[in-house]
Amino acid sequence: MNKKTVRDIDIKGKKVLVRCDFNVPYDANRVITDNRRIVAALPTIKYLLEQSPKAIVLFSHLGKVKTEEDKAKNNLECVAVRLQELLPDVKVTFCPVTRGEELENAVNALADGEIVLMQNTRYEKGESKNDPELGAYWASLGEVFVEDAFGSVHRAHASTVGIPTNIKENGLGFLVEKEVTMLGKAVDEPAHPFVAII
Repeated sequence: MNKKTVRDIDIKGKKVLVRCDFNVPYDANRVITDNRRIVAALPTIKYLLEQSPKAIVLFSHLGKVKTEEDKAKNNLECVAVRLQELLPDVKVTFCPVTRGEELENAVNALADGEIVLMQNTRYEKGESKNDPELGAYWASLGEVFVEDAFGSVHRAHASTVGIPTNIKENGLGFLVEKEVTMLGKAVDEPAHPFVAII
């Protein structure tokens, strides 16, 4: 399963869009109780930072969003706070919207190597329907797309399929690469004897 990864893409001076899996648990005070998914994304993010990008825009969902109450509950700002703690030498900005002038300005205002985390992708109804217009709009924010959300990559959503459909330069982050490699070995070179549980 040879797939193109971030190592195969010229990142320097480009705006990089990264689909992460920040679907983390948190308590009633909006304090994250397990940050393993955020930590798992750090190798890809740090690698991208080392390649001197113009900016990095992170996308993720958090929980299910069907009502206004869900929106308030599943706001991604707490993830931006934790990410800033984990990357103390990098400016991490949270953008509370998923489209429009505020988001575009937040992306365009980033200095070299800075990060913006966009609000929960599921705030957009077109996300789970892979709305073509939404995927194209999000793709317009950058020049490179990196898929690093293994827990969501199987879903045909605007942030997982729509964006890379509209960006020629795209590849896997290290987290998804690791999972694809492991699955490839299990399918192509299984150790015998073996049992598959589905």
